[in-house]
Amino acid sequence: MENHYLQQLQPKPGKEDGRAVKRIVPGSTIGILGGGQLGRMIALAGRNMGYRFAVLDPTPDSPCGQVADRQITANYADEASARQLAAMSDVITYEFENVNAGVAAVLERESYVPQGSELLRTTQHRLREKQAIEAAGATVAPYRQVRDMTDMREAVAELGLPCVLKTATGGYDGKGQRVIRKAAEAADAYTSLGGGSAELILEGFVDFSMEISVVAARSPDGSVATFPPAENVHVGGILHTSIVPARIDPQTADRARKLAADIAEHLKVAGLIAVEMFVGKDGSIYVNELAPRPHNSGHYTMDACNVSQFEQHIRAICGLPLTEARVLTPVVMANVLGQHVDPLLRWLRSGGERELPEGVTAKLHLYGKAEAKPGRKMGHVNLLTDDVEKALRWVESCGIWT
Repeated sequence: MENHYLQQLQPKPGKEDGRAVKRIVPGSTIGILGGGQLGRMIALAGRNMGYRFAVLDPTPDSPCGQVADRQITANYADEASARQLAAMSDVITYEFENVNAGVAAVLERESYVPQGSELLRTTQHRLREKQAIEAAGATVAPYRQVRDMTDMREAVAELGLPCVLKTATGGYDGKGQRVIRKAAEAADAYTSLGGGSAELILEGFVDFSMEISVVAARSPDGSVATFPPAENVHVGGILHTSIVPARIDPQTADRARKLAADIAEHLKVAGLIAVEMFVGKDGSIYVNELAPRPHNSGHYTMDACNVSQFEQHIRAICGLPLTEARVLTPVVMANVLGQHVDPLLRWLRSGGERELPEGVTAKLHLYGKAEAKPGRKMGHVNLLTDDVEKALRWVESCGIWT
């Protein structure tokens, strides 16, 4: 019935695309490139499964390092330290896509990195990413490559206003992009994003009703499983809330999950890939971005599903059977940024949990970061609820996220 939700459940022995398929059993050590919150939550999920963890990150006492067996404190481009990580690990994964692709390629040759480096190369560059999405049969917003001001003027004229100018590499959480609403703003946007020296891409606006995302897992043996879509609300370019079930019809949800599964299969993903999408007002689905790792919009799975995205990622990279993901309760995930930490702690000290609406339970996850900077992701709250509208009203009125 749900063949694109969970395909070929049982692992198959052998090789795929020349890569050996291994089963990494509990008790083994998983190495993580990157010590942020995603690595932390991978390690916490894996500890429950019996795995050990080593992490490489330049920040001492990183969020992942706090819960790992060992942290190697070094730059991501440090090949000697990466080889040290490989020597103590049975399998290596990465927790964010801006890991040095050259180091990932070295590790791929010299150790077991089922995710490989090619997916990093694709998703680190917006133009290559869009071309890969289109090759998988999905639709993206209209776009043009911008190499100089002539390209810029022609692209704006062709795509129309408003439009969005983005750097081809390095952008995240609203960084590396400028919205252009008037033709006179084009030159300034081009200059501010490094036009002439940086690769740029101009995207046309999509008349969308909402943003959604689907996290898909794929094992090296070809098994694919998808999580239900999350409806995402952004504030200032940073994810604010994810709502599950997304407020879309079942047919749109099915199409979104199939698109994510198709992209995971086309790219031969090993592990997780998050597929961010726009749902047009006419019901069309446009794929916006890919993230080859656990994703902020998948944090709801930690408390509201029968399997979390982090456990599913471990299952995929370790060659264990994937689990068919099911939502056990409606949920609203709310990000806790640096400016939200003090009001959240005041709410906790005052016993605010006692004042949650009936039918709403709050599950708090903080990431162990030392400094709460505005806009910095410090944690999230999963609001398990019998009514997502009730939970959303509470987020807007409680004072924490004002």
